[in-house]
Amino acid sequence: MQNRWQKLLPGIAGIAFSLICAPCFGGQAGAGTAHTDGGFRIAGVIVSARTGEPLGQARVMLASTKNRREAVSMITQEGGRFEFTGLVAGKYALQGARQGYIPAAYEQHEQFSTAIVTGKEFDTENLTLRLVPMASVTGTVIDENGEGVRNAQVRLYVESHRGGSTRVVTASSAGTDDRGTFEFAPIGPGKYYVSVSARPWYAVNVPFSQDGNDTNRTAAMNGSLDVAYPMTFYGGSTESDGAEAITVAGGDHAEIEIHVSPVQALHLTFHVPDNGQHGYQMPVFQRRVFDSLEFIPAGNTRNSSSADEREIGGIPAGRYSVLLPGNGSGEAEQASEVNLSQNGQSLDEVQGEPLGRVKLTVKIPDGLDTPKQVNIGLQDKQNKIVAFSQVKANGEAIFERLSPGSYGIRVFAPTKAFSVMEMTSADAQVPGHEFSLKPGESQEWSVSLAEGRTRIEGFVKRGSKAASGVMVVLVPSEPNTHQDMFRRDQSDSDGSFTLPDVIPGTYTVVAIEDAWGFDWSKPTLLSHYAEHGQTLTIGKLMQGVVSLPDAVEVQPR
Repeated sequence: MQNRWQKLLPGIAGIAFSLICAPCFGGQAGAGTAHTDGGFRIAGVIVSARTGEPLGQARVMLASTKNRREAVSMITQEGGRFEFTGLVAGKYALQGARQGYIPAAYEQHEQFSTAIVTGKEFDTENLTLRLVPMASVTGTVIDENGEGVRNAQVRLYVESHRGGSTRVVTASSAGTDDRGTFEFAPIGPGKYYVSVSARPWYAVNVPFSQDGNDTNRTAAMNGSLDVAYPMTFYGGSTESDGAEAITVAGGDHAEIEIHVSPVQALHLTFHVPDNGQHGYQMPVFQRRVFDSLEFIPAGNTRNSSSADEREIGGIPAGRYSVLLPGNGSGEAEQASEVNLSQNGQSLDEVQGEPLGRVKLTVKIPDGLDTPKQVNIGLQDKQNKIVAFSQVKANGEAIFERLSPGSYGIRVFAPTKAFSVMEMTSADAQVPGHEFSLKPGESQEWSVSLAEGRTRIEGFVKRGSKAASGVMVVLVPSEPNTHQDMFRRDQSDSDGSFTLPDVIPGTYTVVAIEDAWGFDWSKPTLLSHYAEHGQTLTIGKLMQGVVSLPDAVEVQPR
């Protein structure tokens, strides 16, 4: 069951919940109150996922999945017991919250959870609802003299498995105080990394003087003041590949130190074209950090010893992605991966590739209402979104400054699910949603969409019994090129599942045991499971509910 109820929660601690009696309840559950008016009962104990200790003073909430806004709740006593009575037969979402713990639904994994189904054949009175204690990472940034570094920018990264592939993404950021300390709290269990970007308080990154008198600059360099701190990761590495992981369990309070050391600051030059216009564009510096590019702020900029040059100072040596502006007379912007290692190095010598431009015109299928807001994302070969644009009222989305390479188109709308079925240009008509862009190329495509209007319903079994809490994956026939057509759910207590907003196409439904955190979107890993799944085809005109005739057998991971 997709756990959309969590979107109603205003925070993860100190949450106040409204108490509304739903029509599906025979009575209102209160603290320690039992009902004798018949009907079904959902009961159990709420415990710490770390210790198994029952949790008193926890709020437990129950709502029918047909109307989640109408919920009843109760506060547990010392033994952590909860009980809801007088319930009609149906399907219910169960959720708990307590100060110092991360709110969670029953058997929650990512945004999915298991709904409780009531009925004479189901045991719903011995449930265990587990809450994970909140964790934290605190630390201090230490300079070469053993003192805390104030005003440093600290980033927290987490290993994410969302979308069926493992990536390291930014989780949060913070600044250090006057003692050099920082804190990330509350956070959940996971594998984390931390980076620090800072500037030595004493640094004097003096550029070349305009008149060629470099007395001040030479004095600064001789005094070892023309320095910078490279981006540094926990563990001491200045590259994310060498970053040391911090494994955090529920309730952990990790304390770390990150030591930064100064290096020679580079002064780089670049040519400013005389195009008769005022002002000029600065080169942009980025560094690859785990699975993303991060902007690196440049230091001081001023005229160099040559009238048509500018100098950028305060940049530590390293490998950067440099974005070079065009000359204002039609020359395209360029991007290049370059190793910056020499003082006075000219960026004009960087051999970059010209950037391109793509205009997409989106065509909504005939007979369908156009959503108020549609956004287009471009993803790279690692399925990361690298560019994003909102579709204008005329149906156009324009992407500037694109590096050469292959891209896939993803469509995002708040209330509908779309996928690109076909792309047409002046020279070609291609199925699917992928295109390749050459250096400096400009392309225009008309993009035809299909909407997901079908819902697949079915059951999961383990042998002859219903299997709950199992990941169900709808795998498209071409998983490499149609990541947007995957659908997932978690089976409820009766083994049922729902896969919504299915795009027309051919699929295989698989159920995999203990697959949370598994890279299920990789075709090479899924091929084994797909051989034993159920295959079905959703036609272009199909809509409504499609029920699988047979239960899907659980496969071991």
